[in-house]
Amino acid sequence: MSSGYSCSPNTGSGNSAAQAALLLARYARRLTIITIDPALETTMSRYLVDRIRALTHVKLMTTTSVVEVKGEERVEAIVVEDTGTKERRELKTDALFVWIGAKPHTDWLAGAVARDKQGFVLTGRDLRREQLKGWPDDRWPAPLESSVPGVFVAGDVRHGSVKRVGSAVGEGAMAVQLIHDYLRER
Repeated sequence: MSSGYSCSPNTGSGNSAAQAALLLARYARRLTIITIDPALETTMSRYLVDRIRALTHVKLMTTTSVVEVKGEERVEAIVVEDTGTKERRELKTDALFVWIGAKPHTDWLAGAVARDKQGFVLTGRDLRREQLKGWPDDRWPAPLESSVPGVFVAGDVRHGSVKRVGSAVGEGAMAVQLIHDYLRER
């Protein structure tokens, strides 16, 4: 890879974005980290910030977000916007790597389904009996089934998921079969 941009648009993705950027920096001639945060220290551990700042071929763009990707058959440029001034500019690039963090954004499910401390939805064997209010004693939740009978969860929002697209797709297909089984039993 000749050059690339690593984009970290969500607060909370800092350490994971930093680790990804450090990995990308091994292969890129130039790398620019783009973040909406005012400084790397806002969401990253000090030791990661120090490692990133020690890399001379890695630049940093703070209070900036990617608003457009350009190219015909591949990424050729991105348009970035300063979050304060709203000024936009186009940057030539060979690649864009986006890291948006791993916050599940399930606050809207509070009280509806059991979640872990980080907000990921608990399913199957990760659930405890006291979390299964209204469940029959003779049935335990199926894999991917939440604390609410018939409500199945797939992908990154599920506690214990591996945070990979292929796995999420597989879980989605599995959930469809589990839903058919659930409905057939009813």
